Amino acid sequence: MKLLILEAGSAELSIALAGAATEKMLASSQISYVEAGAAIARRERESTVSMAACAMARHQLEDDRPAYAIVDVTPTLVRLAAEYADAFALRGFDAVQLASAQTVQRTVPGPWFFMAFDIRLNRAAKLLGLELPPWAPLQ
Repeated sequence: MKLLILEAGSAELSIALAGAATEKMLASSQISYVEAGAAIARRERESTVSMAACAMARHQLEDDRPAYAIVDVTPTLVRLAAEYADAFALRGFDAVQLASAQTVQRTVPGPWFFMAFDIRLNRAAKLLGLELPPWAPLQ
């Protein structure tokens, strides 16, 4: 969401992703599309962001999709996510994001950062050995 609608953390995320985008090193879970669309719709319903900003965010969401390697949600990934949800007390989609990141790190060579703004999710990622950017909140 922070890339689509200006909010706290948007600048840090944009800077962090700028280099990765040029090297084609962006990956995201298949569910990110649903999460982003739902977040945009909620902001529009609650009138916390203008309709024009929401329309721009939806357009940007579509434009950015080809830049990401999409991690499919498979039965194996879902089982791993369920384990992470239990072990780290994560929300369902957060656990799927974490399992997706772990899958990418295990199967695709390259320097990967796990980027999130949720403290509990970042702590779980760190415990699993995922590398976090310096600005990632841990407390």
